[in-house]
Amino acid sequence: MTLDLRPADHPPVAVGGVGVLLVNLGTPDAPTASAVKRYLAEFLSDRRVVEIPPLVWQPILRGIILNTRPRKSAHAYAQVWTEAGSPLAAITAAQARALQERLGEGVRVGWAMRYGKPAIASELEAMKAAGCDRVLFAPLYPQYSGATTATAVDALGSALKAMRWQPAIRTLPPYHDDPAHIAALRDDIARQLAALPFAPEVLLLSFHGMPERTLHLGDPYHCQCRKTARLLAEALAPGFPGLRVETSFQSRFGRAKWLEPYTEATIEAEAARGTRRLAIAAPGFSADCLETREELAIRGRELFLAGGGEQFVALDCLNDGAAGMAMLEALVRRELAGWI
Repeated sequence: MTLDLRPADHPPVAVGGVGVLLVNLGTPDAPTASAVKRYLAEFLSDRRVVEIPPLVWQPILRGIILNTRPRKSAHAYAQVWTEAGSPLAAITAAQARALQERLGEGVRVGWAMRYGKPAIASELEAMKAAGCDRVLFAPLYPQYSGATTATAVDALGSALKAMRWQPAIRTLPPYHDDPAHIAALRDDIARQLAALPFAPEVLLLSFHGMPERTLHLGDPYHCQCRKTARLLAEALAPGFPGLRVETSFQSRFGRAKWLEPYTEATIEAEAARGTRRLAIAAPGFSADCLETREELAIRGRELFLAGGGEQFVALDCLNDGAAGMAMLEALVRRELAGWI
């Protein structure tokens, strides 16, 4: 039996809880130029994202990019915005709710964004206030990059630095080659392909791009993307023996050389070589977002059809579907071992 030796006038303190904080990249608050400008100012000022010295980069960012790009990006966001907000925020919230149901009342599940709201610091404070003195910090990036996983952990560190009473922390590792992840991608993509009214000739696996120099500086992202693509192609092969699987990188920004081949160029090349039926999937994204629903599903379709292609589909990410949530539950339970 445990005795409570606190004095009678001691304020109540919640302790002993376990939390899971799902973290994704971020989103503006609204599909407006002003909201996008605030979001891009935070995002593109991160030294992990843009590794150009601030004295050189900030005048370009403040003087040019933030005066030209927000309006264009706001138009793109407006095309995919939902009643629940941006796709990324709505889906990440749905993933948190679904994971809460799977884990039960013994664990508190929350979600946060590296840029924008809800912020990592505020959500961590809320978990601590609710009695979670052990927290699994879970960046939802299958492949590790300094510009994604590392900067999320940086923000976690900044939040912890401001806390007098810190919770104990564990961090979800990258899961690019985890059998549970590959199986979830295989099952979900196979389900979507089987439901199509046409049989794609090519499945293009598009990952978010990074400047090529990050590869040479030691970032493992490119290699991990390639391994995910290889394992996924091997897993799909028995069920789709005639399907050719290709890999590309999207969302190039600026004039520097980025990881190749570029997704837009690959789509155009496939149409030019006579491919008429193409499906595209984004196994580097845990949830659909602007880059999948606008860049791939809308602009990708336009490129393919303009080049002579006939049938095109952008497949959904794992999102909060059954396969993806079963995978996420398995990963989280593994990392919570000894806590629950």
